[in-house]
Amino acid sequence: MSGATGQVRRRVRMGGRAVTVAAAALLTLGACGSTEPEEIELERGESGMMPAIEPPGPEGFDGVEIGGVAIEAPEGWEVQKEGGQLCLTPPGQSACAYGSVRLVPKQAEGHPQSWPKKDDAFYDDDGWADDTGSCRSLNTAASGNIGVEGATLTSGHGNVFEHADGLKSHHSIWNVTCDNDDTFEVRMWFLPESDVLLYVWSVDAQYSALYDEIAASMDTTEYRANS
Repeated sequence: MSGATGQVRRRVRMGGRAVTVAAAALLTLGACGSTEPEEIELERGESGMMPAIEPPGPEGFDGVEIGGVAIEAPEGWEVQKEGGQLCLTPPGQSACAYGSVRLVPKQAEGHPQSWPKKDDAFYDDDGWADDTGSCRSLNTAASGNIGVEGATLTSGHGNVFEHADGLKSHHSIWNVTCDNDDTFEVRMWFLPESDVLLYVWSVDAQYSALYDEIAASMDTTEYRANS
């Protein structure tokens, strides 16, 4: 007779947040010569509920802040602070361009057209940028001389995302088509009352899940306390 006991740790994503869930599975084989295994039992704790969701860190992330808004930056990403905004750029890319994440406190207050707060632009097909005339695909981001054919809000109206401080932002995702038929994705997390913008300028697909982890770590507690 033989038996095996294993413990599995998984990253589980729920509502845009990441959490480590521990589960224990016990598999006991039947008597020697039996071809039918006994039932597998999954222990989930006394309550049967998933544990509380937590943002990422500290392993693989470094805490940074701008204007009182804190966030976790992935190790190896370039961190820049300029003009009241924070920019996180993945390795090998131009600063604050393709694949980058921008964090901007008082975004609408400091913008000439109050974007994206004015007229709830974060709910519009054309709300993905203040200037929607330039393609941001991987092949065209550096040149800036390719136009945009149109954009579609693929996720946004009524879609919310919870951050480390418990606040829920409007979470919008656009698919943008360029004049040369290239496409790119833009992601936005916006807190209209706090006027804080978290923005993926042009999504690099290999970091798709990581963007959500960065967003999950955002904490505006100190920002709101000093506003």
